Amino acid sequence: MASGAPVTPRIDVGTTSEPLRPNGHRSSRSVAIRKIRRHWQLYLLALAPLVYFLIFKYVPMVNGVIAFKDYNVVDGIWGSPWVGLDNFQSFVENPAFWRIVRNTFILSAYVVIAAFPIPIILALALNEVRHRLFKRTVQMVTFAPYFISTVIVVSMTILFLSPRIGLASDALGLFGIGSIDFLGNPDYFRHIYVWSDVWQTAGYSAVIYMAALAAIDPSLYEAAKVDGASRIQKIIHVDLPGIMPTAAILLILGVGNIMAIGFEKAFLLQNPLNLSHSEIIPTYVYKTGLLNADFSLAAAVGLFNSVINLVLLVAVNFIAKRVSGHGLW
Repeated sequence: MASGAPVTPRIDVGTTSEPLRPNGHRSSRSVAIRKIRRHWQLYLLALAPLVYFLIFKYVPMVNGVIAFKDYNVVDGIWGSPWVGLDNFQSFVENPAFWRIVRNTFILSAYVVIAAFPIPIILALALNEVRHRLFKRTVQMVTFAPYFISTVIVVSMTILFLSPRIGLASDALGLFGIGSIDFLGNPDYFRHIYVWSDVWQTAGYSAVIYMAALAAIDPSLYEAAKVDGASRIQKIIHVDLPGIMPTAAILLILGVGNIMAIGFEKAFLLQNPLNLSHSEIIPTYVYKTGLLNADFSLAAAVGLFNSVINLVLLVAVNFIAKRVSGHGLW
């Protein structure tokens, strides 16, 4: 080649860092279409819950604007006058505001603190049982209450704690103690609510932890046995680290719902005598929105509750990731 000839720069297409976008687009799209055609049954199954959440969860969120309006049936949600934060101000200035928020927070925190460790202990204990019949019997007895409806559980609790015909009063009578009106004393309400909930849900939660225990690599147990580890040491150094991701996620979800405690049980166990401890945000929303027909105030209280739940969820997830390295995202 002559020295004066122009030199054409060489372009190596194979070494470009970014692939051609049109071809890449068509390739990924065709792969996605092939996957959908091949597994259309699975996508069809996933479509039903997606439609459910879209219709019953996300679309109703648009009507949350009612919390910022003075709603009336004649004008409708979008035609009612805008009042801004007046409904939130009315709730905060209510003399019962701090009592309701305090009752909700204490009851929810009590549920999380009591219900979190007991299923773990139950799962670890059942994991050490080698007698299959005894293990399955305990699993069935502890898991069965989960399928009992809340109304039945409350009815059983009321009958059990009845001061006249309840089994608890008969048991106290054997020790020379008079009958106690447990549901009439506000100091007992939280204990009754929480421990009846633990009895109902501990077996179900233990199944989740047992599934996590079943996924632990058996070679870890063999290595611990070779090292001469005792049962307690195996639980501490093998079982607990193995279920830690599951426990962290369930704890985050539990704390994230700390202000979204169930309405049904609290309302059914509620009576005028224990109202000072049993009135929580869900029961207040029910009475305000449905019984008193103040829909805007009820929506504002519900939105206030949801915002607190969201803040707690994000904060606990951040702390859990920093401490244990596990989180929801």
